[in-house]
Amino acid sequence: MKNLLFVTVLLLGIFTAHAQDNDRIFNPWKVDLSLGAAIPQGQGSKGGGLFVLEPKYAVVDQLWVGLRIEAAVMARSFAYSDGSSSSTSVSASASYLVTGDFYFTTTNFRPFIGGGAGLFRLASATVDGYSGSSSDIASTAKFGAMLRAGFEIGHFRMGAEYNLIGNSVNQAYDYATGNNQNVTFKNSYLGIKAGFVFGGRRL
Repeated sequence: MKNLLFVTVLLLGIFTAHAQDNDRIFNPWKVDLSLGAAIPQGQGSKGGGLFVLEPKYAVVDQLWVGLRIEAAVMARSFAYSDGSSSSTSVSASASYLVTGDFYFTTTNFRPFIGGGAGLFRLASATVDGYSGSSSDIASTAKFGAMLRAGFEIGHFRMGAEYNLIGNSVNQAYDYATGNNQNVTFKNSYLGIKAGFVFGGRRL
């Protein structure tokens, strides 16, 4: 986390740097700050909120690359090997993704599509409700991908992102049989977010 904070501070420090190319339309550095809703997939899951910090650099005016740092609070869905399902307790997960966005225009209204890939740090969880059992599942890390679309108007940004993360399979103790049972977690989630863009102003 210290390294991530250092990178963020460094990017903010050089945030006002101007492109050397006189044909540029936008300052090549900006930072997105957004809040929104996290909607996990699977029956029994419970939605929550998310917070996003994303410093970016414009390779060209319509193509930006960045680093998305996101915290999402939600209750993930899980299913037992017998087909029954429930949700975990509410907890926060984090993700660190390298991203890219393509903007269709260079006007004040700028629709975009984008995506990314990187590391999702999934929160620990307590599994309840199976034959009176209660099992603690440790935090895990998985690589995943993200697809998104949205728009910017001036310094306001809004978009939707689908975070595609493979399911996790853990084991929970079943007191009725004295055996461990497989528990499959649904990790993918949808993010709906709105926020502001700092920097990236027109030159």
